[in-house]
Amino acid sequence: MRLGEPVDPRLPWVRRIHDLDEARSLPASGPRLREYRRIGRRLGDALRSGPRATVKTIPLATLLYPTTFAFDRAVPLPWPYVQMFHRCLLVQVEVEGTTRNVLFNPTDYLASKATPFFADLIDALPHPDLQKLLSTQYGQVDAQLAALGLRAEDIDVVAFDHFHTQDLRPILGSDVPAPDGSYLRARFPNALLLAPRREWVDWDDLHPLQRSWFVADGKRGVPSERVVLFDGDLSLGPGAMLLQTAGHTTGNQTIFVHGARGVFGSSENGCSADSWSPRESRIPGVAKKARAYDLEVVLNSNTPELAAEQYNSMVLEKNVVDRSEQDPAFVQMFPSSEVTPSAFAPGIRPSMVFVERDSGVLRTTKRRASAEIEGARA
Repeated sequence: MRLGEPVDPRLPWVRRIHDLDEARSLPASGPRLREYRRIGRRLGDALRSGPRATVKTIPLATLLYPTTFAFDRAVPLPWPYVQMFHRCLLVQVEVEGTTRNVLFNPTDYLASKATPFFADLIDALPHPDLQKLLSTQYGQVDAQLAALGLRAEDIDVVAFDHFHTQDLRPILGSDVPAPDGSYLRARFPNALLLAPRREWVDWDDLHPLQRSWFVADGKRGVPSERVVLFDGDLSLGPGAMLLQTAGHTTGNQTIFVHGARGVFGSSENGCSADSWSPRESRIPGVAKKARAYDLEVVLNSNTPELAAEQYNSMVLEKNVVDRSEQDPAFVQMFPSSEVTPSAFAPGIRPSMVFVERDSGVLRTTKRRASAEIEGARA
């Protein structure tokens, strides 16, 4: 792994990865695909040859999502929606005797209701109480961290696979007052956001194909000093890395972690283990489409303008990670929003459901403080 400079002086342990730089500069999609496949295997080998990180899966909420998008129009069944389960990952890495805490996708699911697609879905309900049927909610991330023995102040870094449905103001705070004159305080007061520069800029002037999925004011007033803009790929410390996987959005990115069960990745380029192994899929229509069009992957296709790039990114993901120990026909790509069996879509059952990717023993606030004191004494 070719490590470079720190992404920000405040995060000296988060460093640029340069392995994919030349491949990304290739002008044609076909050569990029071949290079992504080759370099992905090399990066996966580098990750699995090093230390393991600690991971805790934090369940957030279920949501409805159009079936036609989830599996790129492959499913012939009449059910308009599948149910997806959105989750956050807490990743702990050890850097020079200090535990660093990374939150990947700490979505505020209440603020996400302002996403135009979901707002329209809610408005179409004949009675407001029916919202409870659309989503089961498991508690905001800070409350769940407290139950695990961690404070919100312990979080060092926040990142998202992409900014669809995100409102960053409850997470990072906002300098712009709310209509009642109050200011939103940061839920994670010490955390810095790792934000891909291109998508951050795109958020200011959204393409029509993306508008339904972004909270338009979701970054309004977020203090600039809390945001680390970057280009390219990042090492998040021993056992974890963040690779750019553009396509679903311009700044889509995937976290990869070396855990107890090998190397896994998480993104929303796909919605199910079937998405990365479509020829093995038992979901009606998915294997048929993969064979008919000679596809290695099947996209989560609600935003189609960068489909070829998204395909290449999913092949990159597939080559970094290990096979699943549960079913080796599938790779360990854990969707950040995973299709799960539900009454909304009878007959659409993923061939395998991950549920979690937990690994290791968390260092809680008390354990972390004790370790740092012992380290100082030594």
